[in-house]
Amino acid sequence: MPTPEKESVKSSRLAEKVVVIVGGTAGLGLSAARACLDAGARLVCVGRNRETVAAAQAELGEQALVLVGDARDPAAAANAIAEAGRVFGGFHALYHVAGGSGRRAGDGPLHEISDAGWTETLNLNLTSLFYSNRAAVRQFLAQGTGGSVLNIGSVLGFSPSPRYFGTHAYAAAKSAVIGLTKSSAAYYAPQNIRFNLIVPALVDTPMAQRATQNREIIDFIATKQPLDGGRVGVPSDLDSAAIFFLSDESKFITGQALAVDGGWSVTEGQYGKEP
Repeated sequence: MPTPEKESVKSSRLAEKVVVIVGGTAGLGLSAARACLDAGARLVCVGRNRETVAAAQAELGEQALVLVGDARDPAAAANAIAEAGRVFGGFHALYHVAGGSGRRAGDGPLHEISDAGWTETLNLNLTSLFYSNRAAVRQFLAQGTGGSVLNIGSVLGFSPSPRYFGTHAYAAAKSAVIGLTKSSAAYYAPQNIRFNLIVPALVDTPMAQRATQNREIIDFIATKQPLDGGRVGVPSDLDSAAIFFLSDESKFITGQALAVDGGWSVTEGQYGKEP
């Protein structure tokens, strides 16, 4: 299965910008952090695992500050934004990437979801995003400046795939992210605060190992995500879109949900033999 090679190309698309990435120490977030640095940004990244935080700090270098914090803690994003101002002298954009599967906590089809699974999945994927978006808006309003808020959703929020991806609390959370992003975009547009959303399908991250290590699912993805040979996405597939939304290139765009999904949302997908 072909996978794209990412080539690091320096640019000035985010020159003079200070970006906070919540969930920026692994997977989609770490790939975005690398891309932001290549585009000239200074960064504050937040991750909850001390080992990945230390590794990300060592890799990203002095133009980044990498902090330990749990996105489910309302203080984590607010602290990162405050540190952005203290260390780098400003705050211009937020990218909320933190989230994950609630399957192990008890997410699944509606009749099987436990109370704990529902609560944990929404906390991880919706409440954490609410905390970071709220902290960003409060700072932009205090500064009297505009700014960019970029969120991560999922195609499961509007394009279900029941056989292999039947986690309904996760789908509910990701659907709610669309509503929060769009309603916030409408409300804060007069203050020049923009809200947009990147919507991926299956991407090869630590969260996706259940799917990426299953031959049946990979065969399904070959037809459900048919672009570029029919493959699972890689984190760098999202990076160009992220830079676009975080930069002034998108200064006249708000309230948009962009599917970066290999064709998932417009493709039926084919199953193998019936189980």
